[in-house]
Amino acid sequence: MCNNYVFRPPNDLLFSHLRLGGDLTYPFGKPNLEPGNVWIGARAPIVARHEGDLALMMTPWAWKGPTGKPVFNFRTEGRDFTTADRCLIPACGFYEFTTAQPGEKKKTKWLFEMPAHPDFWIAGVMKQGAFAMLTCEAGPDIAPYHNRQIVLLAPDQGLAWLNEAREGLLTASPEGSLAVRQVYPPAA
Repeated sequence: MCNNYVFRPPNDLLFSHLRLGGDLTYPFGKPNLEPGNVWIGARAPIVARHEGDLALMMTPWAWKGPTGKPVFNFRTEGRDFTTADRCLIPACGFYEFTTAQPGEKKKTKWLFEMPAHPDFWIAGVMKQGAFAMLTCEAGPDIAPYHNRQIVLLAPDQGLAWLNEAREGLLTASPEGSLAVRQVYPPAA
């Protein structure tokens, strides 16, 4: 499952759709948004409701589960998110890993991007002051690499997830919506 994604300060289009829900606030101060890869345990920007307002804040990725292991991905099947603390994770790409190629010790790393939406949302939930990404069964673009995928939302779907927790949003990406390329080992 996704344990690494790419963040860059998003273009204004990603946040413009949120303005319909009110101004974006910074309850803990305006965060310094640095581009780069985000790994489990890192503090990363999210958008969530804070005291009724839309808020951009830095939050750790993964809460501690009952066994002490980090919960960084959270299955959608059979769950009701109506009362959950929902969040949006801004991203421009995410990684999946497959078995190492012959002669390599590390797994093969694949970057997935959405050409139609260079910046997009990942649907998430919050608990214990941290966030986890929601997952569903893999769509056709991801299925050759993994049997599950994170829930990806186009820029104009973010507010619907924060306001309504609509189950129709928690589905696999349609075929052809993702581009994939191998980033490790470098393709010959």
